[in-house]
Amino acid sequence: MKIAFLGPQASFTQLAATQLFPDEELLPQTNILDCFTAVENGDVEKAVVPLENSIEGTVSMTLDYLYKTPHIKIEAEAVMPIAHHLMIHPENNSEEIEKIYSHPQALAQSFHFLDTHYKDVQKQDFSSTAAAAKYISEHPDLKRAAVANQFAANLYGLKIIHRNIQDFEQNHTRFIVISKTSSAYENSELKPLGSKSALLITLPEDHAGGLHQVLSVFAWRKMNLSKIESRTLKTGLGNYFFFINVAGEWLPTLHENSLEELKAINAKVDFLGNYKEYLLDS
Repeated sequence: MKIAFLGPQASFTQLAATQLFPDEELLPQTNILDCFTAVENGDVEKAVVPLENSIEGTVSMTLDYLYKTPHIKIEAEAVMPIAHHLMIHPENNSEEIEKIYSHPQALAQSFHFLDTHYKDVQKQDFSSTAAAAKYISEHPDLKRAAVANQFAANLYGLKIIHRNIQDFEQNHTRFIVISKTSSAYENSELKPLGSKSALLITLPEDHAGGLHQVLSVFAWRKMNLSKIESRTLKTGLGNYFFFINVAGEWLPTLHENSLEELKAINAKVDFLGNYKEYLLDS
């Protein structure tokens, strides 16, 4: 089975995909759109993409493509602790770093460490932490460093000079497995954290109490919403769709009736699936 993931090699998404699909063929993609397109076109059966980081927030591009491709569903969710390390080429001296490369989020998540220990060293954005590590490995003549993960250090033969430089210990990224099927992903080797469902809801029109109407559908049924986030429809100011997570198993009678009530108030509803959430290793 072919599984796409947000690349390049040694990205955090590959680390997640390796644990979720240890025996499958993993194919790196340049960006999140390419992951969705690969699934949509049937080039791969599934894809693994980031959905949310506990520090930097939701990956808006993932939400946008979930909305634009309603036939693509979510099969599973996986949470992985994120550990950032500062690494250099083994031929270089750790005291002579002139520039530090990494993905903007990794630099932001390590801001206090870098500002304290490398305040006068220039920081430069890279397309990914793995790409930054790869660049360091290919340029031993430059006095550069990268913020990346252990996987990248091992793959590209780099020397870690500072470990766990992220500013917050509770730094986690949530990934989702997407496909065109409604089948649920199962993995007995991973620790399950629970179940949830995902919905995309678009209000029929912008009017007073519209969102309250939607939320009341869940409230009186005592359905626990673990996440609700708005995203612009890009059709004008004030036009949004909502990504909603409902905690727990999906109960056919109770929950199916909630979808019917939402449709009765002319809300557009796309049910993305009920699935398990798993805990991964960093």
